[in-house]
Amino acid sequence: MTGVWRFDAIGTRWRIDTPQHLPADLRARVEGAVELFDRTWSRFRSDSLVSVLAAAGGSAPAPTDAAPMLALYEELSDATAGAVNPLVAASLSALGYDPAYRLTPSGAPVPAASAWTTAVALAAGELVVAPGALLDVGALGKGRLVDIVGEMVTAATGAPVTVDAGGDIRVWSATERVGLEHPFDPARVIGIWEIADAALCASAINRRAWGPGLHHVLDARTGVPVDTVAATWAVSDSAMRADAASTALFFDGGAERAARWGVEWVRMFTDGRADFSPGCGAELFTRRSTVET
Repeated sequence: MTGVWRFDAIGTRWRIDTPQHLPADLRARVEGAVELFDRTWSRFRSDSLVSVLAAAGGSAPAPTDAAPMLALYEELSDATAGAVNPLVAASLSALGYDPAYRLTPSGAPVPAASAWTTAVALAAGELVVAPGALLDVGALGKGRLVDIVGEMVTAATGAPVTVDAGGDIRVWSATERVGLEHPFDPARVIGIWEIADAALCASAINRRAWGPGLHHVLDARTGVPVDTVAATWAVSDSAMRADAASTALFFDGGAERAARWGVEWVRMFTDGRADFSPGCGAELFTRRSTVET
């Protein structure tokens, strides 16, 4: 591909590859879609919809993303016995990953309300949020935005497209070979995964980490960062589902839900072991164990 567009958005570096350079009007529409998503869902913005609703509680017309994202969160919560929950923002902020990026804990971890669907709901076309219920859609939001951006570009150009948002990748009408970055040594990879017309999303404890034992993957039941899984990779037909699966794989029940979704995956533990789904298409340099699901 000869056309490469790089830009920064939602706290990460983006790269869009196409056979030709994208016209200015299409770039402007993509930038508008990214800004709208950020202005709706970012807990780091005081003017975002989720921040405004959480401040005092209330309702607003439901964004188009709300139904698919909240439905997928319900599946994640069910699969992981509540370990994945969109109300982890309170604990992330207490541990230092707050809108001011203090990166210094100010308090103890905060367990998220287990019955989060009573604090956040869709009703009569409205997104209804209880006071203090600040949403964090980090378990699948970036994947959702990758899907939105890539579908806009491929619909406008009819050409092959690869979208890479900080390592979360989706490919349309093309094939990419992707290295699986070693979570303990970014200069190494543990394998290669070739994907075609699919998405590959990853999550790791060395990304968005700001101190010993402090990183962005929390167990919502305790508010504490996980310490048994180091990194996950998941391949699906949508980046949102791959992103969701890469989060679920940090917890019991994640592999079973990935199998139900038809998602292939690789997972590396903090002790250096790795496991992977049956029939996984990744080329791993060391295959030490497998998991049957």
